[in-house]
Amino acid sequence: MQRIYNEVRTPYKYGVVLRGEPGELVDCPNVFRANGRWYMVFVSNRERVGYQTELACSDDLLHWRRLGPILPFAKTGWDAWQADGGIALYDTRFDGTHELGTYEGRYWLSFLGGSRHGYEPDPLSIGLAWSTTPTEAKPWTRLPENPVLSTFQPDCRHFESVTLYKSAVIRDTTEATGWPFREAMGVPGWPFVMFYNGKTKKGNHEAIGMAVSRDLVHWTRMGDGPVVDNAPGKRAISGDPQIARIGNLWVMFYFGFLWKKGTSAFNTFACSYDLTHWTRWEGEPLIKPSVPYDKTFAHKPWVMKVDGIVYHFYCAVGKTGRVIALATSKDLGHP
Repeated sequence: MQRIYNEVRTPYKYGVVLRGEPGELVDCPNVFRANGRWYMVFVSNRERVGYQTELACSDDLLHWRRLGPILPFAKTGWDAWQADGGIALYDTRFDGTHELGTYEGRYWLSFLGGSRHGYEPDPLSIGLAWSTTPTEAKPWTRLPENPVLSTFQPDCRHFESVTLYKSAVIRDTTEATGWPFREAMGVPGWPFVMFYNGKTKKGNHEAIGMAVSRDLVHWTRMGDGPVVDNAPGKRAISGDPQIARIGNLWVMFYFGFLWKKGTSAFNTFACSYDLTHWTRWEGEPLIKPSVPYDKTFAHKPWVMKVDGIVYHFYCAVGKTGRVIALATSKDLGHP
């Protein structure tokens, strides 16, 4: 665990890299590479109407230009006023290509959706959307089968009984969950794995659970409870997972809130050999509030290694509102 901490730590806070207009919050950065450029999928919330998902681009990971919405308000249905999306099937290798993978010739994202105005109003469910042009600011196509996971399904577990939040969908190429070995034996396997945080009815407690799928449409929850949980039974959050592969380990970056003394919302990690059993890092946070622009919260991670430098994008809340900030493993100065 110490080796992973040393590998991923980013002690240099570069600063704010994306901010909203007056009255607008920006949040939840996800970064990928395509056609020689960098792209960021993020969410915006203007005047607390609700989340919609947008796209930005960059040539250097430091300076970003907004391109426009890719998952706008549906205005009707289960996801009328909430559409908080994140990239799926990305190259999970920590120092890999950071490109998006496809399924059936399409690029995918998963999103939390809801029908009410506001900031993350209950209940929220999880849907999928696809595009053939992920670098263009055009609406992605929502699956007609959405929501693919919700609190109203019969296999919904206790820890997710109120709301489902941010999800990360990856392709499992290591046979960690039994695929493709199971398929070779004639037993259906699960090439796709989703991690997401859910909230209980009692105490506003959030923990991270796991589901698997063969087609991105039909999902099976794995296990009777969460795979990552902190301060069970108390008001506490473990959320917004991102999955990366470092050597022979799976690493889950996620944020914590209300369970670590001496800090508010912060980013941390857990490690696993099989995607199912996770060991939580209990040492110093990867990112925590320390400067004016993140003095309230420093959370919701996207961590990646590029050309020997670790980039840690996160949602910062502080003097400049809710913005997207960056910390790095090498001092790159300031904006």
